[in-house]
Amino acid sequence: MRWFEYRHVVGFEETNLVGNVYYVNHIRWQGRCREMFLYEHGVDLLKDFSEGFAIVTVRVSCEYMSELTAFDRIVVRMSLGGIAQNRITLRFAYWREHDGGEELIARGEQEVACMRRVEERMEPVPIPSGLRDALRNYADESYAV
Repeated sequence: MRWFEYRHVVGFEETNLVGNVYYVNHIRWQGRCREMFLYEHGVDLLKDFSEGFAIVTVRVSCEYMSELTAFDRIVVRMSLGGIAQNRITLRFAYWREHDGGEELIARGEQEVACMRRVEERMEPVPIPSGLRDALRNYADESYAV
């Protein structure tokens, strides 16, 4: 299985008063990983976004296994968990790099829906083919594309 990887070094602004990473940052890193995937794979949705297209997060989760602190080096790995109609499930694994090895520190998942703004409401739309094609290379073993 291939993963899309986003690498990050934890900064002080991501920690709380005790010195460990504040839990909401893991969710922010999921979003950043998703954005960098779109950017690096040339999925050009900017024109679509300006015409009312939206990728709406409908569900997000994170299971924390170990704490992180400032200057920890992490790798967030994203894979495609599934596609159903206009919805995409993405899976995330968070790894801390240290001494030439890695430690799994969290797992997450999010479901997004492809929508279009029509006047004051949102309507479901098909997943753009460019996005579907880019995701296909990152399907996890439990999902056959």
